[in-house]
Amino acid sequence: MTHEPSSHRFYYGWVVVAVTALTLLVSAGVRSAPGVFLVPLQEDTQWSIGVISFAVSIGLLVLGLTAPVSGWFIDRYGPRRLAIIALVLISISMAASAFIQEPWQLALLWGGLSGVGTGIISGVLGATVAMRWFVARRGLVIGMFGASTSAGQLIFVPALMLAATTLGWRASSLALSLVAMVAVLPVLLFLRNDPADVGQVPFGATPATTAPRAGAESGVMRRAVRSPVFWLLAGTFFICGATSNGLVGTHLIPFAHDHGISQTTAAGMLALMGAMNFVGTLGSGWLTDRYDPRKLLAIYYGFRGLSLLFLPFVTEPVGLAAFAVLFGLDYIATVPPTTALVADNFGRRNVGTVYGWVFCSHQVGAALAAWMGGLARDSFGDYGLAFLLAGTLAVAGALLALRISRTPMLAATPSQP
Repeated sequence: MTHEPSSHRFYYGWVVVAVTALTLLVSAGVRSAPGVFLVPLQEDTQWSIGVISFAVSIGLLVLGLTAPVSGWFIDRYGPRRLAIIALVLISISMAASAFIQEPWQLALLWGGLSGVGTGIISGVLGATVAMRWFVARRGLVIGMFGASTSAGQLIFVPALMLAATTLGWRASSLALSLVAMVAVLPVLLFLRNDPADVGQVPFGATPATTAPRAGAESGVMRRAVRSPVFWLLAGTFFICGATSNGLVGTHLIPFAHDHGISQTTAAGMLALMGAMNFVGTLGSGWLTDRYDPRKLLAIYYGFRGLSLLFLPFVTEPVGLAAFAVLFGLDYIATVPPTTALVADNFGRRNVGTVYGWVFCSHQVGAALAAWMGGLARDSFGDYGLAFLLAGTLAVAGALLALRISRTPMLAATPSQP
């Protein structure tokens, strides 16, 4: 029999969900800022797109490297303390970036400091809160956190573009810093680490599920890296990062600007992409429960590849809107099937450990694509070659996805060396 919260007593976990969702929304907004500020920053400083893209790529890489480490710190010190630290780092990085004068300062602030802050929040904060506070309705909560990330892009991209075109990118950075600092207050006041902190148990918990959860199996990553499946998952997610937030998330607005499409219109297309992303991710989660996730990944990557091969020939807002709808539907739709395949192959108790490194591969791909996309623009005068190569890479990802096995990896036994 489950221990549902009494109808006469409000379950505090929903307050924790609301505060966590707000934190994820702010983090997503900060991560969208480089793509919005890239053209105004380039026009203000006269630095090349390649130089600016290098700073963006550092941020994406540091975010990925931070995610696996932040899980250990959150387990040790609790989500509340780490969320506060992350938001303060984000606020400092955005405030200081308003005063930069040299490229290395941009790399340090947009890259290193902001990457650490967003990496702490983006990697495992939502998953940790869902696992600690909910047994029943856990899927609903995780879906709400995914929706918060999409909402961050939907809300912040047009707002930041409006601010950048009216106030300038430096003043907009200060405003973003203030938003992050204000978000510290509800975390400080309302976020709690565990249901026991407020005299409750996880929502829908039984005596068995309220017992301490077993951690990841000892040596799971040593065994995982010997498995071809791990490298196929990491490789396809590398492609996901390269073709999504690495290239499109960073360079779509500059690409549109090159073709005479206003920055405000292009920012609206990114917001439209966020709305489609919301729909696509929820739909992907539903489909992953019912169909082979390998086939879903193949469809997603193939669909993405075709849309990217189409993008270089887009020169009008209508075409860009069509791309935003098509690409947005599978922008992060790859996450549910990839997570499911990690669980199928390496065990559900090992998902956090193994998926953390698969996600790191995603961010390595994003970092390289953000930088190389900028270099391609500087070298060839447009983004055509970069998008064509990305489309080809996504099609290759579709083929690789079909080679992923669903055979569980056996845990080590005492007789094994």
